Amino acid sequence: MYALKINQPQRRVSADHVAKYRDIPTAVVGDCMARILAAPATIRPMHAGGTVLAGPAYTVTTRPGDNLFVHRAIDLAQPGDVIVVDAGGALDNAIMGEMMLTHAETRGLAGVVINGAIRDSGHVRNHPFPVFAAGITLRGPFQSGPGHVNVPIAVGVMAVQPGDLILGDDDGVICIPFEQVEAIYPDAHKRLAGENAQRDRVRNGTVDRKWIEDKIASSPYTVEYT
Repeated sequence: MYALKINQPQRRVSADHVAKYRDIPTAVVGDCMARILAAPATIRPMHAGGTVLAGPAYTVTTRPGDNLFVHRAIDLAQPGDVIVVDAGGALDNAIMGEMMLTHAETRGLAGVVINGAIRDSGHVRNHPFPVFAAGITLRGPFQSGPGHVNVPIAVGVMAVQPGDLILGDDDGVICIPFEQVEAIYPDAHKRLAGENAQRDRVRNGTVDRKWIEDKIASSPYTVEYT
């Protein structure tokens, strides 16, 4: 008989790494990861602006429109975990609403990412608890399964393993694989410092824009100025 899995992560990114990455924008991390491995643009922040999401992934895959195994995951996850749900991107039924999100917040979870819909959006958009989802619908979920907890999942092209680092901000969501967290941080920190310095040059008028002219001049096109 086919068995549904309810697992615990065999590893989690450390609290130190979660804290360090909290100050790195997702766009900077994405640039350091070849700009190809983020969640789809459909996964948007639904909560009150400004709250950053950071924590280890606690994954769920479920039948579209069903949240039974999401309920179980909320009860089993540790404080600081991020519930990441692959609900197939379906928007016909909400996977979570105010009651479930309040329970998740009360348990100390860091937030949720749902490749699916939410409801009670008025509560969500006026509350700082991080919620990222693909859409909103008033229709409630089914609660019969099937599903799995803490198995590898995908949110669009973004693969997520239990315990990976999940980051989310106003630009969207990205997953940093557990084994790459240590290596990517120095690059991300350096890139952020470079962007901050570039911003200062833009504001004080000392930025070098000659690269644009050089790029055009070296292109295979003929460019005429009039």
